[in-house]
Amino acid sequence: MEFPKLPPHDGAVLSVVDMHTGGEPLRIIISGYPDVAGDTVLAKRRYAREHLDHLRKLLMFEPRGHYDMYGALLVQSEIAEADIGVLFMHNEGYSTMCGHAVIALGRFAVDYGLVKALTSPETQINIHCPCGLVKAFVEYSNGKTGAVRFHSVPAFAFATDVKVTVPGYGEVTLDISYGGALYAFVSAERFGMEVSKSRTRDLVEVATAVTSAVKSQVKLHHPVSEDLAFLYGTILTDGKDAFSDEPTANICVFADAQVDRSPTGSGVTARIALQYHKGLIQLHQTRSFKSGTTGALFTGKAVQETMCGDFKAVVVEVAGHAYYSGVASFTLENDDTLKNGFLLR
Repeated sequence: MEFPKLPPHDGAVLSVVDMHTGGEPLRIIISGYPDVAGDTVLAKRRYAREHLDHLRKLLMFEPRGHYDMYGALLVQSEIAEADIGVLFMHNEGYSTMCGHAVIALGRFAVDYGLVKALTSPETQINIHCPCGLVKAFVEYSNGKTGAVRFHSVPAFAFATDVKVTVPGYGEVTLDISYGGALYAFVSAERFGMEVSKSRTRDLVEVATAVTSAVKSQVKLHHPVSEDLAFLYGTILTDGKDAFSDEPTANICVFADAQVDRSPTGSGVTARIALQYHKGLIQLHQTRSFKSGTTGALFTGKAVQETMCGDFKAVVVEVAGHAYYSGVASFTLENDDTLKNGFLLR
């Protein structure tokens, strides 16, 4: 049967390409969005949050998406070096960095002709994220794309051995690190759990409680912009922070209790920065990071020392694979009482 024409609808048609990286979805919006005003990518992020949030909900929420859907909107960058700019979106709002999305966007940009010059064995694409410029390197040979690695913005340990009171668990000692977004890190063992074996809902409950505690008890800041000074989520680890050839597992719970299916690219960045700060890993030592949910693997390594304000920082290289899962055109009808989307917990 021939694919049907668009159904009856009102308003713009939103067209997307869907991908996943380690099981974590990415819905790339390619048409139908209005122009996003703002002189900078960070300003565009604020504008989208204040004026276009109904479209985020339309694409991320049910019935077109789901509680853990993730999206990317391509925008113009103010940086001449950038090939593309991007805004990231999820169930709660708009993040400042997303490593799994960068990996997918790198491949997408090459496949969809958004790069000025294609080179083998790798093609570089500069992606302007709200946290800054991220350089991605896409395997490219005989017209086909493959694995993607990226170099992060300066990543740093914000604070170590921070003590917070978590209701139901008492005093908890954790670390806070930045990899394009700020995360709290704590071993799941502290709560009698294992990231690869415990029920996801139980891990989510604990991580959400930790996030709430940190937000209410720890003052965060960022030397570049206050737009970056927020806790994105909590990453529960297997506690295996010392360097090893064996993968170390973690699960990231971010935004409004959203669960990352991948090992979390910005989380790997922040975790490498934390391990480097503690002297547990050296420059150019590659570690494997495993998702506690899907078992998917990323690799990460610190490749350069740098500074971020007064913080000693590192540039981190993260690598992984992204895959296409489909394309879609989304519509709405004005008399649909659920047209703007809804979420079920």
